[in-house]
Amino acid sequence: DTMNIHKKYIENAVQKLGFKAFTEIQEKVIPVARKGEDIIGCSQTGSGKTHAFLIPIFENLDLSSDALEVVITSPTRELANQIYRFAKQIAEESDLPIDIRQYTGGSNRNKELERLEKSQPKIVIGTPGKIRDLAIKERKLNVYQAKTFVIDEADMAMDIGFLEDIDLIAGLMSKDLQMMVFSATIPEKLKPFLRKYMNKPFEVYIKPKELSSLNIEHIFIPIKSKEKKTILHSLLQVINPYIAIIFCNTKESADEVSTELYNRGMNVTKIHGGIPARERSRVMKQVNNGDFQYIVASDIASRGIDIDGVSHVINYELPKDM
Repeated sequence: DTMNIHKKYIENAVQKLGFKAFTEIQEKVIPVARKGEDIIGCSQTGSGKTHAFLIPIFENLDLSSDALEVVITSPTRELANQIYRFAKQIAEESDLPIDIRQYTGGSNRNKELERLEKSQPKIVIGTPGKIRDLAIKERKLNVYQAKTFVIDEADMAMDIGFLEDIDLIAGLMSKDLQMMVFSATIPEKLKPFLRKYMNKPFEVYIKPKELSSLNIEHIFIPIKSKEKKTILHSLLQVINPYIAIIFCNTKESADEVSTELYNRGMNVTKIHGGIPARERSRVMKQVNNGDFQYIVASDIASRGIDIDGVSHVINYELPKDM
């Protein structure tokens, strides 16, 4: 058994997911995280990092107390929801109930506050702004009790402007807090924050997979801009993808492209930051059920989302940021 997991229920959960062996980041992070040390993990989305922190978190939970123990922040509600789903899947195997709550925008705030008055969750997963709201503005979420703080996709959180929120949340936590930070890159601007809170962190750098080994074919199509929509439409008919994501640079452009494809009878949906939270999570559910062949996406809403079955990616506009 290569997977050294201490608690039976966690092992059951992991087996149900069909894991055969740990990924590189899991091998490196799990034993260190289990000891309660600070960790900086530099790896791309899709390297298995969510379970790299969730497995040791569940192994170290003290289910005999009612106190909040773990806070996990993620920059977008889609990514927070992904972590929440993974965490629930593990918790479901436990004989003792494990209270996990997700706090992201667009949820019923009064209900959340009432429930916090009654009891604290064991694990909190959410966006930094929302956790700051419940912990600092409302003073209902007792983050000072937390033993572990995970900051996922830290560089993206910084891009969106969440670093201040994360800073304030961390400031409320205990001195002997375990902090784990995961990020695709470690930009200069992030370093002072890491130095401020972390104590001789264990650093893991997972080299990005060689793109050439992923067997992706890149095709560049030069066209005049006014032919763009027509060419996109005929291109889609030629490739007949399993699922294609079409990236645009702005919400407006994404709206325009998806409307155009919809009017031409194509099975299309769109995801961007301007779409209300509820609508977005409904769309994501449908996308994960394979209800759409085409997804038009823009900006931050689509970064790091895991969609199974994507066979083609089309950059309708060249990305501003490589």
